[in-house]
Amino acid sequence: MINRSLKVLIGCATSCVALNAFLALGHDAWQCDLLPADEPTNRHIQDDVRNIIGWGWDLLIVSNPPCTRLCNSGVRWLSVPPEGKTADDMARELAEGAALFSDCLNAPIPRVAVENPVMHKHAKALIRNWIKPQIVQPWWFGDQAFKATGLYLRGLPPLVATNRLIPPAPGTDEHKRWSAIHRAPPGPDRWKIRSKTFPGMAAAWAAQWGGYALSEVAA
Repeated sequence: MINRSLKVLIGCATSCVALNAFLALGHDAWQCDLLPADEPTNRHIQDDVRNIIGWGWDLLIVSNPPCTRLCNSGVRWLSVPPEGKTADDMARELAEGAALFSDCLNAPIPRVAVENPVMHKHAKALIRNWIKPQIVQPWWFGDQAFKATGLYLRGLPPLVATNRLIPPAPGTDEHKRWSAIHRAPPGPDRWKIRSKTFPGMAAAWAAQWGGYALSEVAA
């Protein structure tokens, strides 16, 4: 337990995984999302994260901003929209996603980390003050999963691997299990599966970024 706590906001999150990681270290942590929390907690604010980013936070982590139109894996839909969508729909959703990402990355908070899959060039062009991300994998932190994750950092150091695992060989059942996110079937819950926050990585956020921010605040 720490002697001094940070005021931490976990944005675009419902799982409480990152929230609990920071609370476990004694921080004054809160979670915010348009949807309700996945588990009972009095630390969840149901709102647009942009409405509360000016509340004097020490650290902002946006763990799962809507990324369907920003990530490289979905760039094909911009030219060939999925069923039920038009090109105008795709352009509007891309602009909305980029605006939210930009507002979070440029929030009036001294230390910011925004998580997002690898972006395509059209999204990068729309992001205000876009910066090159650090790319990490869950298995660097003891989480048995593949998910190339971009960490867009402002005022924070790159994350350091804490428990790097040995990935299973391609074609094995274990490799397929680790690839569950990429193999998620179409359906109403696919977005939630693909936006999962992994406990090992969340623990690294709390320990490393929380510790770094504390050292700065105490200096």
